[in-house]
Amino acid sequence: MKILVIGSGGREHAICKKLLESKKTTKIYNFSENAGICDIAETILINPSDHNLVVDFCKKNEIDFVFVGPEKQLVEGLVDVLQKNNIKVFGPTKYCANLEGSKDFMKNIASLNNIPTAKYKTFVEEKSAIDFGISLGFPCVVKADGLASGKGVVIVNNIEELSSCVKEFLEGKFSEASKKIIIEEFLIGTEVSHFAICDGEDFISLGLACDHKKVGENETGLNTGGMGTYSPVDFVNKNTESQIVNEIVVPTLKYLKDSGNPFTGILFSGIILTKTGPKLLEFNVRFGDPETQVILPRIKSDFVDLMDAVFSKKLSQFKLEMDNVNKHVCVVVAAKGYPNEYIRESHIENIDKIQQENLSIIHAGTIRKDKKILSSSGRVLNFVASAKSFKEARAVAYNAIHKLDWKDGFVRNDIAKRAEMFEEKNSKI
Repeated sequence: MKILVIGSGGREHAICKKLLESKKTTKIYNFSENAGICDIAETILINPSDHNLVVDFCKKNEIDFVFVGPEKQLVEGLVDVLQKNNIKVFGPTKYCANLEGSKDFMKNIASLNNIPTAKYKTFVEEKSAIDFGISLGFPCVVKADGLASGKGVVIVNNIEELSSCVKEFLEGKFSEASKKIIIEEFLIGTEVSHFAICDGEDFISLGLACDHKKVGENETGLNTGGMGTYSPVDFVNKNTESQIVNEIVVPTLKYLKDSGNPFTGILFSGIILTKTGPKLLEFNVRFGDPETQVILPRIKSDFVDLMDAVFSKKLSQFKLEMDNVNKHVCVVVAAKGYPNEYIRESHIENIDKIQQENLSIIHAGTIRKDKKILSSSGRVLNFVASAKSFKEARAVAYNAIHKLDWKDGFVRNDIAKRAEMFEEKNSKI
């Protein structure tokens, strides 16, 4: 099979590597300069938002199917265009992508289906938004309705912060994405991510991952796209996971199917575990980044066969085999300054020389220039390790990172530390 993977980050490098594990994959194409992807795929610089160019490329190169990684192209409706041209594509339609593309759309579906989520209201006017925020009490949360590259969610702690944030958002801080906003209550609990692969008729759970969003250790500092992840999430028991599936995933997929818009692709549920049970924070309509990097290694079944089961709507017959023994940890190496202004095109000197058993180095933001690997974004590399315990997996990842010769990078040193501590506590019982 010849497969086109849309997207340029660590998620897409991980997807390309997973697809290449299948004997059915003969060639991967990609439209980016990601140095890791360039090593394993044929890369051509085409703008994936130009749908006509993508269609022409697929037809000319006889692409067997397209895997759309990022939310931007999904919300833009690339899947619909490819389907109209009889090109197989993994991902949801534009309508279903609104689950991520519009917080108001997502919240409305949650309300209609009694899906547990935070109290909220939608606003386009400043005063009523502020009044509602005050009525909720502090802290409360302000969210841009549309896509804002992970930056459109702000926790505000007083009237001044609320007023300033509401004003900035509605005046177009994130262009059209924040011309409509959500004000919602602040929920207390631990956040986890649930992944389901869907074919429009059925779905299979791929389990849970836990993401470290804050830039600083002990969950301090600014929000980022993710500084590291781990899977499985052992502190979530089977009953709680069943609750997530039955109270959030199932009613959402049923509603979409019954409305004539069946969901295909990945449904990523961002969940907060509160004292009164799991509640929905957000939906994403694609694999997370960097959650993908710890979910995909757990899939032991042939990944292309899994894609085929989606395309043929035979997921209900697919026997998914998952690795439920090993622990998987992903540590993000970011450029100094991230998530604010950060150093760009900094030379990473010895990355090709770091080889270690049970370790995979994923390129999230790199380019190759004059035979050198340079940083090209805020999150630059992912060190992904697997072992029988979280303690061992963390040691593999961090030992490898310490060998990296890159003065302009930094990491959080506590990724998956909570999982290690939970593991140690249980081993003593």
